[in-house]
Amino acid sequence: MKTTLFGHHDPVRRDRLDSNTIAQLDDVTGFAEVLDALDAARARHPGDRIVCTLDDPYQCAYTSMHATLALRDDDWDEEPDDDDPAAVHRYDNASTGRIAALLDDPDRQIEWSTLHGTSTVSSYDLDALAAMNRTPDVVLDDVVLIQRVPVARDDLAIAGIPNGYFTADRDIFANHAVVRRMADHGYRFTGLGATLLGFDRPTPPTPKQVTALIADLTDLYGCPEATCWAELAESLPTQRLLLLGYAEDFGDALDRVPPGTGSTEG
Repeated sequence: MKTTLFGHHDPVRRDRLDSNTIAQLDDVTGFAEVLDALDAARARHPGDRIVCTLDDPYQCAYTSMHATLALRDDDWDEEPDDDDPAAVHRYDNASTGRIAALLDDPDRQIEWSTLHGTSTVSSYDLDALAAMNRTPDVVLDDVVLIQRVPVARDDLAIAGIPNGYFTADRDIFANHAVVRRMADHGYRFTGLGATLLGFDRPTPPTPKQVTALIADLTDLYGCPEATCWAELAESLPTQRLLLLGYAEDFGDALDRVPPGTGSTEG
């Protein structure tokens, strides 16, 4: 794996999310490498939150840009000249802070109970949910962007990669409700892709903890009779990671795996 580090005063290239994209990982072969890179980034940026892209980083960047524009109002500062990196960085930090404040506004927050059964899923999506949590590497792109998020709490780290652009997607407020609920199960928000949310925890959950988690996931996605829940009950106690779809047809993430990075077999 190749790691390219960025400073906040470096020009923001087209393949960075913004000036808070602090690293690009190339030729990624699995989450073990990414988790190590995230830990290294946390050591370099104590006090900040660190998250990364998951599936399809450049589609994620595109929809995140539009999701961010949808959150803007007349009080936002005018975008600075791209030739002034320091001004760009101040603007990016201010934008992240504004989004985090919106997420932390009780009048804007979405309660978990209102999400029950709101996800549009197919049997293929649910089968994919089981497959990606059995072997998480199968949905990880071979290019991963790492984002510094200057916020005070783990749940607000989603402000660093806002998403949920399409009508059938959960938007950032609904995803924030999911992030908060997964924290109740011991999972920290770690990453976001074009269609997926990623979480990690210090140790795999116990079977009892998995039972409680699956009860919530069944509420979120519906289809309590689906076979995926039994499969998740078997695989999640072996994993520190949790992957959840937030976009329509999120199961298609299995079809966008770069060559050589994983397989949906087995």
